[in-house]
Amino acid sequence: MSTTQNERLRELLEPLVTSQGLDLEEIAVDSVGRKRVLRVVVDSDTGADLDAIADVSRALSAKLDETDAMGEGAYDLEVGTPGAERLLTEHRHFVRATDRLVKFQLTEGGELVARILKVDDEGVDVEVPGVKGRKATARRLAFPDIARARVQVEFNRKDSAGRTAGEKDMKEEEEA
Repeated sequence: MSTTQNERLRELLEPLVTSQGLDLEEIAVDSVGRKRVLRVVVDSDTGADLDAIADVSRALSAKLDETDAMGEGAYDLEVGTPGAERLLTEHRHFVRATDRLVKFQLTEGGELVARILKVDDEGVDVEVPGVKGRKATARRLAFPDIARARVQVEFNRKDSAGRTAGEKDMKEEEEA
């Protein structure tokens, strides 16, 4: 039997989140002033759009209302997705970060910023960007060699057509 409130909440809510086609990534109960806030983070291989977030939020709210998992006091339920610079802690996180730039803290010390190209059960194949005109290099990182990994935000990343995200959005607006 679970002992902490977070474990009890996870046991209660995870099957519901999974039934909605999502993964339960994180649960946190925080006190904000006199209020309590239950934060639930969900994700999937294809991401979670606003409709999926709304659906799972309604389902979680109904489930919590029919139980005493949050106790008697009032609380706010916040359901969202992981942030842009998410910490990669599970195999599925690395898979979802394929083609993203990631900052790796290595177990032997040091860090590496590289793009994830491929993920398998043993580790990740990455591309280390070249500096000062040098070509990018390929490298293999085994999971035991990775102490921490966090996705990096890229503002000027070019897509396969050589456009940045902002240029792509402007082009799509012009075509609409």
